Amino acid sequence: MNQQRYWLFKRGRVYYIQDTQTGKQQSLFTKNHKEAQRLRNARNDSQSQPQLNLALARTYLAAHDAEVSKRTWRDVMELMASDGKESTKQRCHRAMQSRAFDSIRDNKLIETTGDDLLRVISQNGSATNHYLRRFHNLAVGLGWLPWPILATRLWPKSKSKHKRAITWEEHNKIIDTEKNEERRLYCELLWELGASQSDAADLSADNIDRSLNIIRYHRKKLSKDLPPACLVIGDRMKKLLEKLPGQGQFFPHISRISSNHRAAEFRRKCKVLGISGISLHSYRYAWAQRAQAAGYPERYAQNALGHNSRAVHQTYAQGATVVCPSLEEYERKTIRDM
Repeated sequence: MNQQRYWLFKRGRVYYIQDTQTGKQQSLFTKNHKEAQRLRNARNDSQSQPQLNLALARTYLAAHDAEVSKRTWRDVMELMASDGKESTKQRCHRAMQSRAFDSIRDNKLIETTGDDLLRVISQNGSATNHYLRRFHNLAVGLGWLPWPILATRLWPKSKSKHKRAITWEEHNKIIDTEKNEERRLYCELLWELGASQSDAADLSADNIDRSLNIIRYHRKKLSKDLPPACLVIGDRMKKLLEKLPGQGQFFPHISRISSNHRAAEFRRKCKVLGISGISLHSYRYAWAQRAQAAGYPERYAQNALGHNSRAVHQTYAQGATVVCPSLEEYERKTIRDM
């Protein structure tokens, strides 16, 4: 007969167990001898009969949910890829097709261990970590997993790829060498407005309120119930709008092509010019950082960019170099205003 791993002993009036392999002692928080024996026996059984325990767990869980023993990670992935806006669905679908998930894709949820998840994470990048955590949390939230496989604090921290803003010099280099007028005006508008590439591509004359001298648009990725991004038209923007169509779409060709196509065209342009590390989204980072460096109030900048979250906006603006005016200058201004 194999020696039992856990021994039972009493300290004062409370019962404890001791792990014979590690020497670790742990209170059972009971003074009842029969209850303590049951708890000790359960610990020993869990070590000596893991397969039986799994079978018993399946039986108990099946009484609550008949499908619990059949669901795989593929089921979770497919459910996530079916929810949200179309662009969100496409991103999630691309993510779930990654070979990084092949090792667990058809594994049953309740048979997956923490080691299985950590192995996937350790062999791949931050995007895999991000989506695997979302798949895991969705399964827990739906009750498909009776408990988390990995506690929140045990998930490795994601290391996001560095994203930088386009500089004024790089922007001018692109504008000066761009022979296609529509693409040139499109880049100029991105610089002035800070809109996402898709939002800017869909702008039309209807987004301009001449009476109030503002440009207003709803972000495609956000709910229509949220306030639109709104910005007063400055002198440079006004001159730019004079070059754009007075009716209909500002960018008829650009609005018809996909975001991937627009991004690919921009990458090719940058490669020819020897510019690296930027994308069309870098215009959005540039606008946020220019606003912060100029002392533009954060609540204005957040609204102008259509950021629903202050934390997201601060992430965009964090690369800015802020030059603070002298205290002397502020003191003089305070005295003048008194």
